[in-house]
Amino acid sequence: MARPPSPTLTDSERRILEVLWKKKEASVREVTDELSRKKPVAYTTVLTMFKVLDKKGLVTHRAEGRAFIYSAAITRADARQQALQNLLKSFFNGSPSVLAQHLIEAHDLDADELKTLQDRIADAETPRKRKPE
Repeated sequence: MARPPSPTLTDSERRILEVLWKKKEASVREVTDELSRKKPVAYTTVLTMFKVLDKKGLVTHRAEGRAFIYSAAITRADARQQALQNLLKSFFNGSPSVLAQHLIEAHDLDADELKTLQDRIADAETPRKRKPE
């Protein structure tokens, strides 16, 4: 029995999308060749992954001769946002504050990084000026 598709991007799906984001569009063969530069991957495996990505609505395709040409239906920024939301929900009770505290405690930040964070916090605390309507 097949396992249900992951609601979040798997590493394999993300790697395929990285190729599509870089190339804008590609065939299964082109993606297979690109992925195989780092680690051999079977054409049929990539084809199966494209079917999963298509079912999730993360890629679109068009026919070109007998081949399908795929492109990403999600931007890298949207994929990051979805992954971050899943991370927040799964590990930090949906709290960006708890995540930020964890990152500060778990990683050695230099003075410049801390200053940048402080500046971003200060900017976020400043009420935004409304544009005249």
